[in-house]
This record gives sequence, C-alpha cells and structure tokens, in this order.
Amino acid sequence: MKGQAYNPYLPSWEYVPDGEPRVFGDKLYVYGSHDRSDGKDYCLNDYVCWWAPVSDLSDWHFEGTIYRAVQDPRNTDGKMHMCAPDCVQGPDGRYYLYYQLHALQCTCAAVSDHPEGPFEYYGAVQHEDGTPWGEKKGDTFAFDPGVLVDDDQKVYLYCGFSTKGLMQQVFKMRGNKVDGSVCLELDADMITVKGEEHPIVPGCTKAKNTEFEGHAFYEASSIRKVNGKYCYVYSSELSHELCYAYSDSPTGGFHYGGTLISIADIGFEGNEKPLNYLGNTHGGMAEINGQWYIFYHRQTNRRKCCRQGCAEKLNILPDGMIEQTQVTSCGLNSGPLKAKNCYEARIACLLNGKDGIISSDGAEKKDKKLLYPYFTQTGEDREADGDQYIANMKDGAWCGFRYFTFEGDETEISICAKSTSYGVVTVHSELDRKPLAEIAVSPSEEWTVHKNTLDVEEGVSSLYFVFHGTGGMDFSSFEIR
Repeated sequence: MKGQAYNPYLPSWEYVPDGEPRVFGDKLYVYGSHDRSDGKDYCLNDYVCWWAPVSDLSDWHFEGTIYRAVQDPRNTDGKMHMCAPDCVQGPDGRYYLYYQLHALQCTCAAVSDHPEGPFEYYGAVQHEDGTPWGEKKGDTFAFDPGVLVDDDQKVYLYCGFSTKGLMQQVFKMRGNKVDGSVCLELDADMITVKGEEHPIVPGCTKAKNTEFEGHAFYEASSIRKVNGKYCYVYSSELSHELCYAYSDSPTGGFHYGGTLISIADIGFEGNEKPLNYLGNTHGGMAEINGQWYIFYHRQTNRRKCCRQGCAEKLNILPDGMIEQTQVTSCGLNSGPLKAKNCYEARIACLLNGKDGIISSDGAEKKDKKLLYPYFTQTGEDREADGDQYIANMKDGAWCGFRYFTFEGDETEISICAKSTSYGVVTVHSELDRKPLAEIAVSPSEEWTVHKNTLDVEEGVSSLYFVFHGTGGMDFSSFEIR
C-alpha cells in the first residue's frame, strides 16, 4: 500500500453504514445506505459511491451521488429514504442496485452501465403477474436485500426481517411474514420472481431448539460464495453481531456457522463483557487479493443512526469454517499500523466509560449523555473541513487502539486534547498492565498538545488511553516519536 488504511476506512466526515463490498475489475466498491452526522433517523442521505484500487486499500475515491431517493416513481416528494442496498453485475453486463424505501414493503432495483453509476430506476421486484413482491398477502417483508449471481448466471435475492410481540402482529395485519430470511430466484430480467420463497435462516420466533437458537436472524442479508459453499451473512437477534450460515445449495439447507464479528467484541476468545458501544451492525464479505474481509459499521454522535463503515480480516479454516474476528483500528491495512506516526483519536476501535458501556440507544437519553465518551465532529454534515474526535472522556473513561508495530526506539508520546480540569492520561499496552506513559493535562478551551516520555518494547501491541481527573477531556489525536 502507498499509505496506511484505518477504521473507519472512509474520511471522518462520511457516514456510509451497511456496507456491501464488491470487487469489479481492479477496484473495490462499497455500496451502503447513507446516514447524516446529525441525523435523527436512519439513511437520510442519497446513495453515494466510494471505491479504492485493490492494490491500495488506503486510497479511497469519491464518485458522488449515484442514486437519489426521489428517482423512485413512488417517492417523487422525497419523504421516504432508502435503506441498505446491494449491487451486482447481471448476466447482461449491466450493474443492478437493489434497495428498499423505508415505508414500502417491496424491493426495487436501479440499473447502470457502470459500477459507479449513475443509476436509473428500473423497477420493483415482482411476481409474474406484475404485483410487487412483498405486497401480496403471505409475502415475506422485503427488507435489506442481498443478491447473488451464481457461477451458472442464475440470480438469487435474499432478504427478510424478524421481530416478535406487537411489531410482529403489525406486520401480520399488513399481510407480511416476518419469521426470518428467505431466498427468491429471479428471472433473467433481474426483477421477476421465479417460483416460491425458500426459507434460509429462522427468525427469533422459529429458532428455538434449532442450531440457530440464540443467534436467530434479525435483518441484514448478504450472500457470497466462499470456496464452493454459499455463505450467508446476517445480523442476528443480538443486533451487535454479524453471523453466518453455510450450505451447498443457494436455496436451502443452511447450517449455523458462528459469529463473524461483534462490534463490542462479545464472544471473541470467550469474552462476555462488551468492550464498545452496543448498537446494530450490517455488512458483507469480500475477497481482495486472496484475503477475505468482513465489512460492518459502528455508531457515533451518541445516536443509533449515525454510523460509519469499518472492515476486518477474516481467517477461513481448512475445513471452510470462519473464525470470529475482533474489531481493530487497522482493518484493511496490510498489517499493524506503524507506531511512529501521528494518528487521529477517531480510529479508536474501543470506547468505554468507567462503569462500562451502554447501547447507542441509551446514549441518546438525556440522563446518560454526560456520563460516557463518544465520537463526534465539528462542522455540519458532509463538511470535509470538519474534524472528528472523542468527546466527553470522564474520570476512568478509556479508548483502545489495535494494533501497532513498535521498533523499540520510540521514546515520546503526545496527545492533542481539550480539558476542563487538571488530570492525567495513562497509556497502556493492556488495561491491567502498568502504564507505558503518564501525560499530565491542564485546563484549556483550545486544542493543546501534552507530552511525556514513552517506555515501550519492540513488537506488536495495542494502546489504551485512560483519563483520570475531576472534569472531562476531549481527545483529538496522538503522536509517537
């Protein structure tokens, strides 16, 4: 790589969650929904396209807006916003972008001659009689489409939703099933359904006493073919994790594989304590230069609907099973980051208060806002000159960065911060180990650099920054020399 890649992998001012990675030619494209930095609901912005050459996953390029919500003929007033999309190249060589308007029950498609768009409205996925699929009584609620064009050029659409209690009754009154995910084969026109729905992964009401119990389907369908097997990625009933199921057939016989990633690292190496904000996540897999990655997203701005895309390497075992990976700061990088450098605090992969973590929903409540650190930014939505930082680090709050390669000759570390009181920031390789450095901070309304000596050994290590003080601190960046 020419540069280093970090998480989140897009610029600090960009909020593209639900990322579906697709390699077309020599470029990696990411298609996702589009949040606002200050949004009070999900997916409020139009679709945009970002891509990076597969030879340099740090070099992201912006193609601009590729499809607008008002282009859908049922949304000319723009009141409905577009949820998580997927994009595939059809057998005819064109590119098909599948999406759902949040207030409708069906999946629609847009088409372009180029993977970066612009896309034009194509039509709704429909039954053979022309009725949009999802609008007939008994159809599964068409949410979060994922699409596979198989080796034989057959096309399959995966989607669904699962809920229980009152919400389940509401969907049933509308005539929709919300019992899990399903697969539909599509005709050569890419939108006409062939045959019946095929159940894939059961939802929370049907997973009891099955291999999916405890990790039942919730939402976020994504499908890939991995070493000859069909690998179906989904967000489980726990919401903070992406799980996978596998089969020898695209239309059924799926078995539970395990958790691919939890945004709070729950389940990784037996960990039961959440190490990061809890919230929903959604993403897909991509093979890039022989390495498989899982794409997912994190929450910011104390809101569940301000999300940014991240990615991690996956380890596929000889038997085809996939190990759970952990959240890191280096994501798409070829390896750990070089320690001797300057880094923005926004690439922290773990963020925690003294008393632990809360969900992104809980962070929105007024009585919780002053207690926990969070990612935020200056400037308005999509202002490239704004910056992102960690705000509101109270006594005992900490942030973690994984991983760095130290050469052993690093002797100084500095932080750029604002503080409302005198305090100390301790820097650790692990939270339960003695500090590598202790940095005194003093009150300042402006960004101020504080530094001290660093005692570190050669090798690969994490870095954890812990604030100790009676007030609070905002954390912008750190530098190691």
